[in-house]
Amino acid sequence: MEFITPKWPVPNTVKAISTTRAFGESVGAYSSLNLGSHVGDSADTVQRNRASLRTILELPNEPLWLDQTHGNHVIDHARNADISGTDGVYTNQGGAVCAIMTADCLPLLFANETGDEVAAVHAGWRGLCNGVIENAIRRFRCAPEQVSAWAGPCIGSDAFEIGQEVKTQIGGPEEAYREANDAGKYFANLALLAQARLEQVGVHRFFNSNECTFSDPKRFFSYRRDGETGRMASLIWMESGKE
Repeated sequence: MEFITPKWPVPNTVKAISTTRAFGESVGAYSSLNLGSHVGDSADTVQRNRASLRTILELPNEPLWLDQTHGNHVIDHARNADISGTDGVYTNQGGAVCAIMTADCLPLLFANETGDEVAAVHAGWRGLCNGVIENAIRRFRCAPEQVSAWAGPCIGSDAFEIGQEVKTQIGGPEEAYREANDAGKYFANLALLAQARLEQVGVHRFFNSNECTFSDPKRFFSYRRDGETGRMASLIWMESGKE
């Protein structure tokens, strides 16, 4: 399997990766490492892909797979009885694996400077509008200034075209947009929009993978590019015993 590892200054007890689509068992539109059970792929194949992921990464526990809806609900991993309509997960427990799935939306991973709080968030443009980032930061016991954020692979600013109505809903700094060829259309930079929202709530340590899902079909699933497609996962956890 090929993984993308964040380059960020967090304690080495914090473990984090984003997957690519390589080296799984799924076929066709879902080839190869599809980790999404909701996209039409064989349920058995998805479970084998997830089992392989856990084995290769030597995960301490099965990831908490969320029921994502482009909303703003962020749960505490320790109180995970209901995962419906959730787009983020937080934990301060060692060995608890937080995970979110994406195929163009922005995966955001968070860790504090002492390495005893982490979170994962699914942040597409609807999630940004709905306040999923702000809700995730509210979960942290530490001050926002002590939190680092890492943006994983997402649709890049050369491919994420939106209309004026969506631009108005998202808001954010004008430097996150540039005009497209068609009148009333814009290209938007999801990572820059997320960074602006993070800075507004006091998170100033922002790191970006600078990977575009849309432009690299060999490595990444992309919903906007392909329609029927699989999902990558971004995961974060703390070594057991770090609580």
